[in-house]
Amino acid sequence: MLPYLALTLAMFLWSSAFIVLKYVFQFYHPLAVLFARMLIASLCLLPLAMSGRIRWRYRRGDWRWLLAMGLAEPCLYFLFEANALTYTSASQAGVITATLPMLMAVGASLFLGERQPRQVWLGIALSFAGVIWLSMDSRAGPGAPDPLLGNALEFCAMVCACGYVLIAKRLSTRYSPLAITGIQALAGSAWFGLAMLTPWGQWPQRLLLAPSLWVLYLGAVITLGAYGLYTWAVSRIPVARAGAFNNLIPVFTVLLAWWLLGERFEAWQGLAGVLVFAGVWLSQRKQA
Repeated sequence: MLPYLALTLAMFLWSSAFIVLKYVFQFYHPLAVLFARMLIASLCLLPLAMSGRIRWRYRRGDWRWLLAMGLAEPCLYFLFEANALTYTSASQAGVITATLPMLMAVGASLFLGERQPRQVWLGIALSFAGVIWLSMDSRAGPGAPDPLLGNALEFCAMVCACGYVLIAKRLSTRYSPLAITGIQALAGSAWFGLAMLTPWGQWPQRLLLAPSLWVLYLGAVITLGAYGLYTWAVSRIPVARAGAFNNLIPVFTVLLAWWLLGERFEAWQGLAGVLVFAGVWLSQRKQA
């Protein structure tokens, strides 16, 4: 039961990240938040690295996979997601994450040689139809000035997340979950640190207590905790089964957005979400 409990907790933590990012982006530039988030996670892992508790067995050529994993997530993933949340609502972004299990099924078929039954592909089609409906009919508002663009960017983030999961599964036999999480944190610190030196980076003029504490939460709890839990669980159960737990993210996100941000889903948005979940359910249902 431990891997499933770890996955459930990781999904809840990731769902809360949508809410927290939506809040802190009102005070700090997205690049500054992402750099601080990665740096905090790296500093939290430093004592464990110095004590020798982070284990790995490097094999010749692994640098290519490690580089690709770090580029997919956190680098490109967080860039897409951070910009997505400036254009769409937290709840809609959470619903887009329901496409990740289907993307993982496609990736497993193409790159891991796993053959998927016909119902999986039908589920993929249904889920994408729901996502397209959700995006095309989205209305702009104070918290979602361009939901179509924001949802598209969030979907690009899901493609990057799929790449990360497939590579992490490949490396999990030689690298501990803490090692994989640490590599991600270091890659993100370097990537976003360099980005902060460009004209696009904006250092905070002053630090505010509440937003700064939430940035600390993003780095120490979300980046370190959620990714550590997820990577550990994926190393112990099949990728497709772990991917099904990502369907909890939209549920948690919608509830948290309603509770903390006052966001509301209209009837048509609920129907689009039902279509997404119907596709997810069909793709995961066991054949008789």
